[in-house]
Amino acid sequence: MRGSSRVRLWTALWIVYLVWGSTYLGIKIAVRTLPPLLTAGTRFLAAAGILALIAVAARRSLRVAPREALSAAALGVALLTLGVGMVHVAETRIDSGVAAMIAGSVPLQIVLMRRLVGEQVPRATAFAAVVGLVGLALVVGPGGFGGGSEAIGLLVMLSASISWALGSFAARTVRLPSDAFVASAYEMLGGGAVLLVAAILAGELGDLDSSALQPGPLAAWAYLTVAGSVIGFSAYAWLLGNAPISQVVTHQYVNPLVAVVLGTLVLHERPGPATLAGAALIVGAVVVTASREGRGEAPVREPTSRPVSAAPRETRADPTG
Repeated sequence: MRGSSRVRLWTALWIVYLVWGSTYLGIKIAVRTLPPLLTAGTRFLAAAGILALIAVAARRSLRVAPREALSAAALGVALLTLGVGMVHVAETRIDSGVAAMIAGSVPLQIVLMRRLVGEQVPRATAFAAVVGLVGLALVVGPGGFGGGSEAIGLLVMLSASISWALGSFAARTVRLPSDAFVASAYEMLGGGAVLLVAAILAGELGDLDSSALQPGPLAAWAYLTVAGSVIGFSAYAWLLGNAPISQVVTHQYVNPLVAVVLGTLVLHERPGPATLAGAALIVGAVVVTASREGRGEAPVREPTSRPVSAAPRETRADPTG
């Protein structure tokens, strides 16, 4: 690989590492005063508009078959409404680092789903997934069984990760627009619209007063919209077309580590011993899974018939991106 290509590769990787890893911090800051469902819904609707403008500027057609548009919108409900939207809700009750640790288990949940439907999964990969899910139990267990606000937040975050895993798993078989930017614009439009309706039904518009519109949360919302959903996604899409999957999927275990470090440094979060032990098991299991699934793959472009929405094999992009 030439020097300039290597610089572009590592620039894109670090954008995905840092931007998507920092979105958990961004969500935590945003939902301090902003209503969570409204924050997520408006964020994705704005990002959908930006991605659509990028597609038009790049002379990419937004016209797709109705079936593809509906499939993308439905996938957006699974990934963004029931996935990322619930992350926003969960972080009103739990630390950002804990949310990131639970989200980090998504690749392991997908391995389990593959095994349940009869796919051939290497024994080492299956064993790593089981070990990682034990780590997930350690992260969720202490607070999840204790009752109260934290327990609700942990269970909401767990359900969000399961929804993201199910959506990612289903994305491999549904027909989506071939253009990754166009597909993601439709997904964000579908997921954001449902979140906005849910926010209205939940009465969140009444919570959007002057006390909620604080500079910090508003800046966090803008960061999540532009950096998390547009810049991070663009870098990820470029990586899928120009780097080995084995390198691309490293974000699956780097993002939670970045989130935990930022949560500790900025928000002074202090995970307990059981949570840290569980996080170590999750990250270790994802490292093994990613290395084995990506072994032997060359840096080739993704076929245009297989959009970013369904790739890479083990998981979609980071749940908060």
